[in-house]
Amino acid sequence: MLNPMKSTEKTPFELPALPYDKKALEPHITEKTLNFHHGKHHQAYVNNLNNLIKGSELETKTLEEIILATVNDNAKVGIFNNAAQIWNHTFFWHCMKPQGGGKPTGKLAAQIDKDFGSFDNFAEQFKQASVTQFGSGWAWLVWDKDKLKVTKTPNADLPMAHGHRALLTVDVWEHAYYLDYQNRRPDYVAIFLEHLVNWSFAENNFNL
Repeated sequence: MLNPMKSTEKTPFELPALPYDKKALEPHITEKTLNFHHGKHHQAYVNNLNNLIKGSELETKTLEEIILATVNDNAKVGIFNNAAQIWNHTFFWHCMKPQGGGKPTGKLAAQIDKDFGSFDNFAEQFKQASVTQFGSGWAWLVWDKDKLKVTKTPNADLPMAHGHRALLTVDVWEHAYYLDYQNRRPDYVAIFLEHLVNWSFAENNFNL
């Protein structure tokens, strides 16, 4: 299974293929949404990054190396934003699967119970982070040194910039859900948890 945090791909970067057919997540996420979200938005980040780093010292770096080299550098904010958004989207696609949803199992389930008290408590915190992220951004389940946390980040920001390991994310930029859910972000996040989330991917990231 893809682990985007271990990417070895170098420039020129290419748009990663979706791990499922564009109709596979229907009716929850439609082919029309994925045509725009993956085919237009994600592709634009790839094109932009390749253009921004062409001929620079970053051209020989992996995606993760570029992100960590440019984070908090105001002179390279455009590079960071596009690199981070490539990573975020690649990760997000794998956080969903056809006939997903439900609850995790194994070690991750036990850790969720330990750190949140119950799966329901986790789900409530995750939903709250998702719907209260003002404007564009992401909600995450992360591993922070020795425990699980729910976090949220604006725009292109991502866990690795804060020393966290990403386990799961939901994209709450409007282009992720507006064609299917309009302004009903809470409904979209609830559907994500109930019908789309890929807990085996999150478990794989937890067990790294």
